[in-house]
Amino acid sequence: MVPVRDITSELFAAVLFDNDGTLIDSRAAVVRSWLAWAADHGVPPESLIGFHGVPSSGIVASVAPHLDPVTATTDIDRRELADTEGVVALPGAAEAVAAVGWRGAIVTSASRALLTVRLGAAGFTAPEVLVTADDITRGKPDPEPYLIGAEKLGVDPSRCLVIEDAPAGLRSGRAAGAATVAVVTTSTREELEPLADLVVEDLSELAFALSDDGVRVSRR
Repeated sequence: MVPVRDITSELFAAVLFDNDGTLIDSRAAVVRSWLAWAADHGVPPESLIGFHGVPSSGIVASVAPHLDPVTATTDIDRRELADTEGVVALPGAAEAVAAVGWRGAIVTSASRALLTVRLGAAGFTAPEVLVTADDITRGKPDPEPYLIGAEKLGVDPSRCLVIEDAPAGLRSGRAAGAATVAVVTTSTREELEPLADLVVEDLSELAFALSDDGVRVSRR
């Protein structure tokens, strides 16, 4: 069992945020897009359960191995890009990203185009450093996305704080050596607690303080 780290006592070199389900609520749009895609391709809708946080290509490979992966992934990406209805920022998210400043990054399983569209729909100002599906070869729960995020910021992954809403993302962060915080938006507290050093309802429960030396986190 991984020892629990005391988030409020550490000084972090960087904070790496997941996007969908962590910074923004895009659940309705995601569900509409994937259910429409599944219906059009004869994929049982129940087979889509349990993949939150996994890149589209990985989901397609698991639930529809008979389809051409490039064509199928392009199809679902097109559907998601066209649907931004109801996409909004989650409580405390914009404030958290602004507070950590240049020591923050977004690490998402979505494409850069989809990330840009959803952040725009939510009225979100993105940090300079972004890691998307376009930058990785192995998606969450592999550690590669968060290792790339740390590398882009020039920091040790073990001195990073990863903030996630999905088990796959938390596993990715832990495998990269980072501390982890989970928000209860798309998964249950029971699913998240074994994978997170701290579980909160949303980011409004936390305060982030940026200094020359790093970022400190406290409970509100």
